[in-house]
Amino acid sequence: MVRLRLMMCLGLLFLGVACQSVRVVKQEAAEQFSLASYKTFDFYPEDNGAKDTLSQESILDMKILKKEVEQHLTARGLVKSPQEPDVWVNLGMVIVEKDQTRETIFGRDAPYYLGQRRYSWKSQEVKVGQYKEGTISLHLVDRRNNELGWQGEAETVIPKKPASSEERIKEGVAALFKRIK
Repeated sequence: MVRLRLMMCLGLLFLGVACQSVRVVKQEAAEQFSLASYKTFDFYPEDNGAKDTLSQESILDMKILKKEVEQHLTARGLVKSPQEPDVWVNLGMVIVEKDQTRETIFGRDAPYYLGQRRYSWKSQEVKVGQYKEGTISLHLVDRRNNELGWQGEAETVIPKKPASSEERIKEGVAALFKRIK
């Protein structure tokens, strides 16, 4: 009975790890970086020229991202201050449309022959769908030294429903902030 429970717990743990929706793909901190040593923050001024190329959906996602980062920073004791902040926050978001593929298998996909064949069949990648993958990047820059203190990136598959997309952004920001010391 104990063995069965242990196996079930391990199975659930494996399932939980395998089904994670957000992955932190990059994280790097300066040697002496500690978020607790800063008192104020602000976001780098936005590049208004870049907004012209963004969709309304992307602009909304950036607002959600900015709001989430601000909440996490204030929860860590920092105060937003546009006048000479201790830390500059730089945010980035990249959305890429990708093809979902599968490899053809000889037993399932190869043609059946009744006569002579004078050609060969090779396994290949077949497109079965499309999806969007999003990456958010967060850079924390020490304003006094103008040096990067911490940087991280998280990526995920973007759900089709906008409400689910907002949840993924929140998950991504939370995953990044778990790694900031």
